[in-house]
Parts: sequence; structure tokens; C-alpha cells
Amino acid sequence: MKFIDEATIRVEAGKGGGGCLSFRREKYIARGGPDGGNGGDGGDILLISDPALNTLIDFRFRPLYRARNGQPGSGRNKTGARGEVMHVRVPTGTSVIDEVTLETLGDLAKPEQKLLVARGGRRGFGNAHFKSSTNRAPRRTTPGEPGEARQLRLQLKLLADVGLLGLPNAGKSTLIGQVSAANPKVADYPFTTLVPSLGVVRVDADASFVMADIPGLISGAAEGTGLGVQFLRHLSRTRVMLHLVEVAPMDGSDPVENAVLIEHELAAYSPGLAKRPVWMVLSKVDMMGPAALASLRERMHSAYPDRPLHLVSALGDIGLDTLVNALMGFVNEIRRTLAKDPDSAEARRTLEAEIGEDVLQSALAKRPIRGDMTQPTESDDSPGDDGDDDPVEVEYTQDRS
Repeated sequence: MKFIDEATIRVEAGKGGGGCLSFRREKYIARGGPDGGNGGDGGDILLISDPALNTLIDFRFRPLYRARNGQPGSGRNKTGARGEVMHVRVPTGTSVIDEVTLETLGDLAKPEQKLLVARGGRRGFGNAHFKSSTNRAPRRTTPGEPGEARQLRLQLKLLADVGLLGLPNAGKSTLIGQVSAANPKVADYPFTTLVPSLGVVRVDADASFVMADIPGLISGAAEGTGLGVQFLRHLSRTRVMLHLVEVAPMDGSDPVENAVLIEHELAAYSPGLAKRPVWMVLSKVDMMGPAALASLRERMHSAYPDRPLHLVSALGDIGLDTLVNALMGFVNEIRRTLAKDPDSAEARRTLEAEIGEDVLQSALAKRPIRGDMTQPTESDDSPGDDGDDDPVEVEYTQDRS
């Protein structure tokens, strides 16, 4: 079973229809003159963000999208039909990158947002277009222009306000399961979470935010160890990250050293992402005595003095309300600032562009993803190399209230 958050497709816009060479020929009408019509423009290709979609699995089986050509013109000054615009629906949160130029063409972060990725070819002109007072019987026409063709890389980045970061078994899935209606898999072994999970955390009737849980990181993740860092892109849109640190790891490792390890992997993946606000959260605090916990809290505060520090236990229901309310206040403050302060909004866009570049470079450093099409084919339903795999969709659930 595969969760697909990246795919490569080829888009080919329609060719413009050619102009017509024709002269009016009717009984009793001498020298009717030129009446060749123009062709129709080729069809464009538009990507449309769809909030009902949450995976790019469909693009593995249909990697080629070709719009219709414009129809040629005809006699009696008839213009050819324009090629129908092709609409390709993608999940909301998809970034679109040109594989050749590595230019980011757009970021479909809002529902029903549209992005033109391939423009249809311009129509050709019929001989009637070239008629003039000095050239009353032109025999000149022009062909339609070819449409644009592009190889595109689609990268899905989930939309969430708060992202959870940490080692496997740090308590991320248990936390999101307790504060929202999400129902992620929870077990007492590493890498229980294999795909991202989303949950809506409702604080009040009209106050809520979205929290994202991603698979845990381990030492060497930036080089591909464990599940690697492929899912870190889903934290790129978050407003704040919660770094969960288990106070008493089963392997006896030091919690502060574990926190430093994860911070190193985050910075190695994306220096821009490491600039996002990060809160430290000591999890499973009910498994440590008061004195030891106070000492650990002091050490963690000394290691990260500029960050908020919270102590929680998801199963023991310790500190959850305080954490959730603090997050809601922080998220609301950011929303108000971005709405009122153009400089802050511009700084956020700049940082998002920097993170987007880091994400792209990380993706390019990996082996080519399945679904790549360097040689396009006519088939729209070519099977993947392991068609037995079933898609795994991101869980997106509403609150229990």
C-alpha cells in the first residue's frame, strides 16, 4: 500500500487550427472574393485544486494529458471550433514545478484555485483575413501554432496549522488522537505511523485549527535512513511545529540529545523549514518522577531557551488543554498579523518560496519517482510497475463535537 505525494506528468496543449483557402462561388455572383475562415485556438490545460482529493495516486496511472486541437477554418468565413479546455483536478496543497527549468509554476493552496500550465496554440488565418483594397484575391493562409508541452512535477504538501515532529514512539499519534477526532494507528513499536494524518482540533464553536502528524525521524534520516525525510514536506505549510520529546525513551537514550538529533535532521533537510516557529513538548511526563522531570525540564529549557516548553501526557490527560489553548491563541495571532501586515505576509511568502526550493532539491536528489514520462505515449491508462498496490489516503477527520 502506497501513499503518493509526488508524481510526474506530461501536459500537451492543443494545436491551433489552420486557416482556410476558399473563394465564394455562387450562381449569378461573379468574383465573390475570398471567404476562407480562420482556424480555432488549441485547447489549454488548467490544473484545479480540489479539496475532496488528498492523494496523487491517479497520476501514476495516467501520466499524459493532451488537450484537443482547434478545428481548421472553412469556406463562407466559418471559423473553426476552439479546442476544449482540459481541466485536471489535483489535491489542494499541490505545488507545480517545470521539470526542465525547475521553475515553480504555481502553488494551489486554496480550494478551486486554477493554474494554466499549458497554453493552446494560436489559430491560423484564412485567406479572407488578408483581403485588402490592393489584394482582393489573396491566396495566403497561415497554419495553426503548436500548443505548449511541459513535463511537470507535482508535489503534495498538506495544509495544516500545526505539525508534529519527533522520533518514532514520541507520542505524536496518541496526541493527535486525543485532541482531535483523528484515529491514527498507535502501537508500542517504532514507525507505527507510515503515512501523514490530519485532524481538526476544535477549541470552541468558532475556533479550530488543523494538526498534522507525520512518520517519525531517526538519525540519518536526511540520508535515507528509516523512512527518510520524504514526509517532512508536509510540514512546510504549517504555522508552528511541535517537537515532541519522550521523557523516558525505551532505549534509555537521553531526551535532550534526541531533541538535538531531530533538529539536526530538520535543518539538513531544509534550512528554510528550520526557521519556522518550533515549540518543545515533553511527552509521557507521567512516566517520570517529579524531581527527574524538573531536572529534565531545566536542561531542555537551557538547550532551547527561546522556545515555549510544554509538558504533556496524552494518555494521562496532562497539559493537553493548556497546550491546545496556547496553540489556538498563537495561530489566531498569526492569522491576524498576516491579514493586517503586508510586510509579514510578504516575509511569509519569501520563506515559503525558500522552503519550496529546499523541498524540490531534496526530491531531485532522490531517484526518479514512479510515473516519470520522458517518452510520452498515447495511452492514458498505462498500469504502474506494481499495480497490486492500493492507495492510502490521508485521513482528514472533523472533531467529535
